[in-house]
Amino acid sequence: MRILSIDYGKKRTGVAVTDPLQIIANGLATVETCKLEQWLMQYVAQEPVERIIVGWPRQMNGEDSENMRRITPFVNRLHKLLPNISVDLFDERFTSVLAHRAMLQGGLHRKARQDRAIVDEISATIILQDWMESRNNSPKT
Repeated sequence: MRILSIDYGKKRTGVAVTDPLQIIANGLATVETCKLEQWLMQYVAQEPVERIIVGWPRQMNGEDSENMRRITPFVNRLHKLLPNISVDLFDERFTSVLAHRAMLQGGLHRKARQDRAIVDEISATIILQDWMESRNNSPKT
C-alpha cells in the first residue's frame, strides 16, 4: 500500500506518494486546494493508500503557523471521508527552502524555480521522505 503526503496550501496543494513497497517518495501532483478532497477520493479509489501525511506548518518557536487554521478542518474532514486511512501531521518547517535548494541543485532554470506548483510538489515529496526517514530511524518497540 502507498503513503501519500500533502503540502496543504491556501490556493494549491502539493501531493507526493510512495511506491507500493514504501521505499521511494515521488512527487505526484499539484492540485487546486478547492478540488483536493475530490481528487483524493478519486486517487484512493484507484490506488491502495495506507496513510496520509499532512505537512504541519510550524514556526521556529514550535507554535503552529497561520495556515494551521485551514489544515485542522481539512484533517478532520479526511478522518470522516477516509476512516480506514490513518492521517498524521508531520513537521514541515524548511521544506520550501529545501525544495528551492533541490531545484537549484537539479539545474532547473529560474523560470521553473518560480513555479509555485513545482515547489509545492517538491515540498510534499520532502515531507514524505522526511517522514519515512524518521520512521526508519525511530527505535523499534
